[in-house]
Amino acid sequence: MKSIFTFATLFLSGFLIAQTVTSSDITQQSLEKKSQMMNSSLVKNVEFTNIGPTVMSGRVVDMDVNPNNTTEFYVGYASGGLWYTNNNGTTLTPVLDNASTQNIGDIAVDWKTGTIWVGTGENNSSRSSYAGIGILKSTDKGETWQNVGLPDSHHIGRILINPNNADEVIVGAIGHLYSSNEERGIFKTTDGGKTWTKTLFINEDTGIIDVDVAPENFNIMYAASWERERKAWNFVGNGKNSAIYKSTDAGTSWTKIADKSGFPIGDGVGRIGLAVFNAETVYALHDSQYRRESKKKTTAYNLTKEQFENLSSADVLALRNKTLDNYLKEYGFREKFRAENAKQLLRPGGLKPKELMAFLDDEMAIAFEEPVIGAEVFKTTNGGTSWKKTHTEYLDGVNSSYGYYFGEIRVNLQDENSIYVLGIGIIKSKDGGKTFSSISRENVHADHQALWVNPKKPGHLVEGNDGGLNISYDDGESWIKLNNAAVGQFYSVNVDNEKNYNVYGGLQDNGVWFGPHNAKIDKAWHKSGQNPFKSIMGGDGMHVQIDNRNHNIVYTGYQFGNYYRINLETEENIYIQPKPEKDAKPYRFNWQTPIHLSKHNQDILYLGGNKLHRSLNQGDTWETISDDLTNGGKEGNVAYGTLTSISESPFQFGLIYTGSDDGLLHVSKNGGGSWTKISENLPKDLWVSRVIASKFKKERVYATLNGYRFDDFTPYVYMSDDYGQTWKNIGNTIPTAAVNVIKEDSENENIVYLGTDNGLYISFNNGTSWEAFSKNLPNVAVHDLVIQPTVKDLIVATHGRSLYKTNITAIQKMNDSVLVKSIALFDVNNIKKSKRWGSSRSQWRKVSTPEVKIPFYVNADKKITLDIYADKIKVNSISVDADKGYNETVYDASFSKKGLKDFKKANKKSEIGKGNNDVYYLPKGKYTVKIGEEKTSFEVE
Repeated sequence: MKSIFTFATLFLSGFLIAQTVTSSDITQQSLEKKSQMMNSSLVKNVEFTNIGPTVMSGRVVDMDVNPNNTTEFYVGYASGGLWYTNNNGTTLTPVLDNASTQNIGDIAVDWKTGTIWVGTGENNSSRSSYAGIGILKSTDKGETWQNVGLPDSHHIGRILINPNNADEVIVGAIGHLYSSNEERGIFKTTDGGKTWTKTLFINEDTGIIDVDVAPENFNIMYAASWERERKAWNFVGNGKNSAIYKSTDAGTSWTKIADKSGFPIGDGVGRIGLAVFNAETVYALHDSQYRRESKKKTTAYNLTKEQFENLSSADVLALRNKTLDNYLKEYGFREKFRAENAKQLLRPGGLKPKELMAFLDDEMAIAFEEPVIGAEVFKTTNGGTSWKKTHTEYLDGVNSSYGYYFGEIRVNLQDENSIYVLGIGIIKSKDGGKTFSSISRENVHADHQALWVNPKKPGHLVEGNDGGLNISYDDGESWIKLNNAAVGQFYSVNVDNEKNYNVYGGLQDNGVWFGPHNAKIDKAWHKSGQNPFKSIMGGDGMHVQIDNRNHNIVYTGYQFGNYYRINLETEENIYIQPKPEKDAKPYRFNWQTPIHLSKHNQDILYLGGNKLHRSLNQGDTWETISDDLTNGGKEGNVAYGTLTSISESPFQFGLIYTGSDDGLLHVSKNGGGSWTKISENLPKDLWVSRVIASKFKKERVYATLNGYRFDDFTPYVYMSDDYGQTWKNIGNTIPTAAVNVIKEDSENENIVYLGTDNGLYISFNNGTSWEAFSKNLPNVAVHDLVIQPTVKDLIVATHGRSLYKTNITAIQKMNDSVLVKSIALFDVNNIKKSKRWGSSRSQWRKVSTPEVKIPFYVNADKKITLDIYADKIKVNSISVDADKGYNETVYDASFSKKGLKDFKKANKKSEIGKGNNDVYYLPKGKYTVKIGEEKTSFEVE
């Protein structure tokens, strides 16, 4: 029998793409460089505010619970950092924000000393499983962090601490996701991370995904190796080197125990998860990629290839989407084709079922065989000498064909026969894995990644999934949801033009949401039952475009080009994916299929597959305005050879740019009538993360390329002033990190913003030099940026820490004439006079004090004095130790003693309010702020 991914190993040398893998030394140097840039940045005082949302949360990868106080625990999020609670998850506090990364694979805590170990780099092998920088250690509960080694491991499977010796630690490292490397396997330290010894190494393509230890004996350990290979166009999650190993000397040496033991061996062995009950009794969850035998074909989806081909198009269209989805998944078509996609191809005038199967066979190069076995549970009671499968029936629906994304199994240490299996759903068994029941519930998200089973209290579970954190006290029969951390993994963000504007965004596995930009991120919504953010689309949420004539008309969708036109007012959803003409080959759509609403006419929408499509009527009908704008795709199980970015110039309708996942950039100056390739002089074969037509100069265009899918983290950033005929590299001074997005400022043509896999940057000179833009913004992947043009807020979509915003009104004034000044004052916003200044509604609330934010620029670190005048009377002064660059001081609208006396003398009839705090505040009127000869004004209205 063959693995479902066997075909993927047949790459010819002509298909392979030679890229430079970024070394760990370069990564470390870049982190140090960024730290220096943060300290010297001209905008280091510009604060970002996290605006949530929190309701949908993000992917949890691990928890560590204090065994002596189970209301205290740490939670690790895949790309959202480490969070701490000592009140059972009622609140969560981030403790990794001052570290160099937010990417986590596993965590371990020595509760006796409070020492925290974080293995950076997610242990799943998803398309957004970001690489780490090794092992981080904190001895002060996360106040400070030290990198203690394994910087080239990239992804960490498991960390174990000897309960009797906190300096003895075992680490299972999976290794690089997109390339081969040697720093993978099992590593051991006996001196708290000062030195490491590699105690198990299989080869450069096989790492360690799981390690577990006998609770009563730290010398007895079991480890699971995993052979996997991911490319942009293909993922192989199984191989003959996936196996189980055992150590009897605390991880110093290892013996392979899976061969000839009853546990599967060979190319079809996928990811393995382990749960050790005692030294002799172990459970293993195996993602088997071997095929099922025909006689045991599942009856839930019992269509054979021949039966499917003989169905009419109408028969297939009548199938429930869930049934068709399961059929496509079980037969190995995985993520590339879903029911909605398949049905579009079968509409009247489209393909016949037999033609669809022929296309799938040809396009994906998959032999149409029996479904894979999928999840299966094995048990040994003799220390791994022999293994036996615990169940006779297939565990349908646990993994489908996504077993590589899960792999966790747990055993209740009070009951050998009580086990839990995590997958798309979560199931439990009370008879040692013979039978199972589901404990997924309506308030628990799918895709389960982590589980802690209380070893002292039966039924107490803490569980993590792609939608956050849950706790159960009745063995999973009911759950409490604890989504209060802003850890959303956003792919995209956009805004509308309403007075109280709304923010829209698509997230990993959490659909598309929108809500007011100033929504309070708290628990008040529990009283009304209405969260300020609303879900408008499921799946993996993708790009969002909003009609600027009517903000209720929204274009958005989920993965692989499944887009809709939504009317938020009427709740009407219309599916608008383009479909090919009869007998034409189906289109290829990227995971993040790009769409673009024309600035020239809001009825015109562009959508990119492998070709560019244009609709003149809001997506009702489509015309294809290009040939294939990619290199044509590759054999593999992930859509590839697809467009990733579209931009139309605001200067000219039909001046269009496209970028593809295989490194091609094209321009058309005549609405798609003809196309010119403009990427010949750029690095080859890289993912085009953005191509952006300038709003300030018709000939100008920006492009960013991303080498993440080759473990190449070089920041590839380019600008052209001749429609892409020639390019200038403007990314040379950026610390090493793959680039996701570039954005021009809305007012200042010299300002450009850049989002990378490790933070945000700004340039005041079109990319000649860059400033770190990071106050209150952790080192997290930035996937998208948008500017609300009226309010002038910059919204930052992070893949791990939800959304941030900052107002850039003053920053936009930092042009060449300002930057050469010694001091420059920017506009100050007016404030409303309130009778509440200096008082509180009750003794239990804080005193209300006004805030007048005064922004200014200085060309060097210096002490300055800001004077506030009412006409010619100085009412107050503020001394500030200013940093070179942008500064902002907050004035509380109060009088100094002398200012009050002078003002009263000159304004005898003026009523000056005194607060309950004995502070006198400015009355209504106009005031002037001065720094030397510079001045600006504001009003108290």
